[in-house]
Amino acid sequence: MKITNWMQAIGHCQQKQSPFVLATVIEHKGSVPRDSGAKMLITSEQTFDTIGGGHLEHLVTRTSREMLLERDTAIRTEEYPLAAKLGQCCGGFAKVLLESYQLNTQNLAIFGAGHVANELVPILQRLPLNLHWIDERGELFPTGLQENVRTITTDCPVSELKALPANTLVLIMTHNHQLDFDLVKCAIVRDDIDFVGVIGSETKAKRFRYKLQQRELSDVQIAKMVSPVGERAVPGKTPIEVAISMAAQITQLLHKQKNELPVNEQVQRTTMNTEPV
Repeated sequence: MKITNWMQAIGHCQQKQSPFVLATVIEHKGSVPRDSGAKMLITSEQTFDTIGGGHLEHLVTRTSREMLLERDTAIRTEEYPLAAKLGQCCGGFAKVLLESYQLNTQNLAIFGAGHVANELVPILQRLPLNLHWIDERGELFPTGLQENVRTITTDCPVSELKALPANTLVLIMTHNHQLDFDLVKCAIVRDDIDFVGVIGSETKAKRFRYKLQQRELSDVQIAKMVSPVGERAVPGKTPIEVAISMAAQITQLLHKQKNELPVNEQVQRTTMNTEPV
């Protein structure tokens, strides 16, 4: 389907889980390319619709892409005096609202593609997450996954864990207890990873904690391991029940993170552009 306006572009970006900035002319004076209310949508690679073209649109696009690159989620207003430049001699003034939508900025890695993972991923892929699904057995990954799910077949899952982005949430549920332990040990020593969920029994969790203590890992590091992982209020031991329990815990974490946004990401900022348009 050809995208002809900013409303269609929003749906397109949401479906593709692509971050975007929505730019709206909210105030104008004098002669301007388009009146207040004009909108355009900017992604890192494309623009949709227009607020009048010319150097004004160029500057708005440049600022929007800087916001996307910096993962800036603040609401910003930019003021543009429309002086003579690049053939745009409007002589007016435009104030543009920039709203950044950073979709799926939270990464979550799942190690293991067994029965529970195959029940869990179809649930988690509908949440605002970038999923990294890792296993040595590529044939276990199902088809028809959403675009925010990246499947990784590797002979060395530990290397994949070391390469994960900062602040990734980690879920470990492989077919091998020794591999589970190696992944846990690798994850909790990273200063930029705080949640390491491990599937299994209380007995397995106690054994892992004892082995980690024997290897002289700190209490703070060991506390990052959440095992058995999952929301305790959700009972059951079948794969789908365990998956629902884990999805509930991840959902709680996402909402907690959302409520703990730094103050500087919640304020509106206004900037006067001195560069002539």
